[in-house]
Amino acid sequence: MTEHIYTFGHAITRRPATSIVDGLRAEDIGHPDLEQMLQDHAAYVSTLKSTGATVVELPPLDEFPDAVFIEDTALCLPQGAILMRPGAPSRLGEVDEIESALRTQFDIIRQIQGPGFIEGGDILVTDREILVGRSARTDAAGVAELESIVADWGHTLREVYTPQGVLHFKTDCSLLDAETVLSTRRLDASGCFEGYRVLCTASGEEAAANAIRFNGIVIMPAGFPRTAEMLANADYDLVEINNSECAKLDGGMSCLSLRF
Repeated sequence: MTEHIYTFGHAITRRPATSIVDGLRAEDIGHPDLEQMLQDHAAYVSTLKSTGATVVELPPLDEFPDAVFIEDTALCLPQGAILMRPGAPSRLGEVDEIESALRTQFDIIRQIQGPGFIEGGDILVTDREILVGRSARTDAAGVAELESIVADWGHTLREVYTPQGVLHFKTDCSLLDAETVLSTRRLDASGCFEGYRVLCTASGEEAAANAIRFNGIVIMPAGFPRTAEMLANADYDLVEINNSECAKLDGGMSCLSLRF
C-alpha cells in the first residue's frame, strides 16, 4: 500500500430511520431521540466531508432499525469489498441493501457465505495486519472464512478476543495512526496490541475508545474530557461529536460509516 490505512477518499453512511427506537441493545438505558440522532449524524457526515472525502449518504431503512450502523455490513479494503454475515439474525438483510452501493464503488466484491458469522465492528485494520475479535457477533468460522479471502489479497489476519460483556472488538479500541491504538485498559491487558504503541482511555471513559482516524483528524464521541485531553496532548487533531443517542444502541463513531 502506498498510503496509510486511515487515508480515505470515500465513505458511505446511512441516515437513521424512524424505527431506530426498536434497535438492538445490550442494556435498555432508554429509547434514542431520533431528532437528536439526526443532528448528530449530520454533524458526523459534515466532519467526514470536511477532510475532502466524498460521502455517499444512503436513505434510511425502516425495516432494519440498526441499519445506521453500516460498518457491520462490509469490510472495505484497497483490493475490494467483502460483504459480512452479521451475527444478529435481524441484521442479515442489511447486507443485501448495502451491496448495490458497494458495486458502484468497487470492481471486486466478495461475500462471507457462512455458516459462520462476522461483523465489521469486530475488525480493526492496521497498516501491518487485520485484527479480528471473536465476540457474540463474530465466531471462529466467520473469522476463518474472512482470513481465506484476505489472504488472497496479501493481507495477514490475526484472531484476537473481545472482553466478556463487550459487544464488538472496536467497542474497546480504534486506530490512531500507523503505530498507535487507542484502547480500554481491559482490552489492552489481553496483550492483543503487543508491538503497537497503546494509549488507554481514562478510567470511567471506556466509551471513548470507539473513535476513528479519518485522514488528518480523530473523530471521537463528546463527553470524555480526560481522554480528549490526553489525545490532544499527544498532538492529535480532534473533532468531538455527540453520541448520546447511538450509545443507547451500543453504537459509536466507527459504526456509522464504511470508509475506503
